[in-house]
Formats: sequence, structure tokens, C-alpha cells
Amino acid sequence: MALSGADSASPDGRGAAGVVRFWERLGLPGLVDVHTHFMPERVLAKVWEYFDSAGPLVGMKWPVIYRHEEEQRIALLREFGVRAFTSMVYPHKAGMARWLNGWAAEFARRTPDCLHTATFYPEPDVEAYVREAVDAGARVFKSHVQVGGYDPGDPLLDPVWGLLAEAGVPVVAHCGSGPAPGKHTGPEPIGRLLARHPRLRLVVAHMGMPEYADFLTLAERFTEVRLDTTMVFTDFTERLSPFPRAQLPRLADLGERILLGTDFPNIPYGYVHQLDALERLGLGDDWLRAVCHGNGARLFGLPVV
Repeated sequence: MALSGADSASPDGRGAAGVVRFWERLGLPGLVDVHTHFMPERVLAKVWEYFDSAGPLVGMKWPVIYRHEEEQRIALLREFGVRAFTSMVYPHKAGMARWLNGWAAEFARRTPDCLHTATFYPEPDVEAYVREAVDAGARVFKSHVQVGGYDPGDPLLDPVWGLLAEAGVPVVAHCGSGPAPGKHTGPEPIGRLLARHPRLRLVVAHMGMPEYADFLTLAERFTEVRLDTTMVFTDFTERLSPFPRAQLPRLADLGERILLGTDFPNIPYGYVHQLDALERLGLGDDWLRAVCHGNGARLFGLPVV
């Protein structure tokens, strides 16, 4: 399903033309986006309602511009040239995660360019359903410490972290304190977790916004820690939680462990703006190639050009 007309070539950056020009200029076959959201329609509707109401974990006006039906959202990512993406699902209470995992497994089955995604919550059966998801082929997990309101060091989760570390399955974790702090957000709880599970392939969502420097330190200390770019460096985020320019050399040095993430479709600007924001950092084309394709491809065993 190709999108056409105003949407495909929209001057406000919502369409595909600028995205394709970006990766073609770099000589890439497309993009690998490790942080996109697909979830059951009634759950996504609730998420959008929360953004519309500027809920307390958002705390600001947040217009979702890619508010399309699921089929159209998938088609748009493909038109952008996103070769692999995720269905970041996450529970906000007990009893949701196993159901979300079932939905995500079916979504991955019918959407082969989506990396099979799963999630978890600290509850008595968490180890069992995480093991089931891993055995079923889950390739990435989502942990949302802010929305879930749980301590990543919860004893119920300790066997889960160990299982995922042993299996080498990455976990994308929203553990920074942006856009609004949670009870267990920030670098300290994650630092304690990594000290117990140093082999855990943890991907820090949003680069740990706003505690950027602290999460860069964790990535320097633990070789399996990565950071995704989701919403960071964009005009929207720079007004609220600007990335300190003094940290750019560290970002360059960690170039092999920075991954493209966007938060599509839940973003208040065109997809291409995330890419433009990365380019204007001035870290070079090799860095951009690694971040936008190579690093993600290697992490998930995809072809690397």
C-alpha cells in the first residue's frame, strides 16, 4: 500500500520524500528503527487520549501527527524505507503483559519487517511468560519504568533480567526521568541493575533524557549498554531537555552503540525531523550510517551493507 499525493511529499516533513533522500545520500539500503509503537487499537487509542490530555507523565501539549489506521502506519514506515522496526508494547499494571505479548507475536507474524517484540511487569508469573516469549522467538523487549511505575530492581524481575542477559535478547528501557520523573526513573536504579547483570543488552530509550551524561557513563562502563535517539536532538525536545553540547565527543566515541529510535507514530513532528536533527550534530556520515542502520542491523542479526 503506497501513500501518495500530499501525504507522500508533504512540505511539513510528514511524508516519505525527505526520509528517502536522507538514507540514499548516505548510501544505505534503508533504516533500522528500534523504537516504534504498534499495539492493540484500543490500547493505542488510550495512549493517544493521554497525549491529547497532556497527562502527568507527559505534562505538555503533544499532538500526535501520524494518527492513521494501523495498515497505513505500516505502509508509511515501508515508504520511508524503514527495513526493520519494533512494536513497543508496555503494561501499566499487572495482568496486561502476557496479553500484550500474544498480540505482539501475532503482529510480528503478519508483519515480517517488525522485530518480534515483548514486554513484562513485576508480577508472580513474569518469569514464565517472558521465557515463553523468548522461546517463541521474541527479539526485543520493552521495559517502561516510568509508565509501569516499578523498580527495575524488583526481586520478581531479577530472574527475568538474568534470562534475557543469558539469551542475549535486547531490552529497550524507558528509564530516564523525561518527560516527567517517575518513582524509579533515573540512572541509579538502572546502574544497580547493570551491576548485577553486566551482560544485559540494555538499550536506554531517549538516551536517558534528561540525565544524558549519567547514562553515557553507564554505556562507557558496561559494554552491552546502548542508547537510542528517540526524540532527542529534535527542536521539540531541545526546548525542554537540551542535550549538552559538551557531551558530543562522548556521543561520537560511543558511535557503535547508538541506535536510531523515533517513537513513531507518537511524535509531534515529521519523521524526517529526527534524521535531520541527527545530521546537524555534525558527527559525520560514518556515524550517521552506523546509527541509522549498521548498529541496529548488527544487534538484531540483519544484513549489514
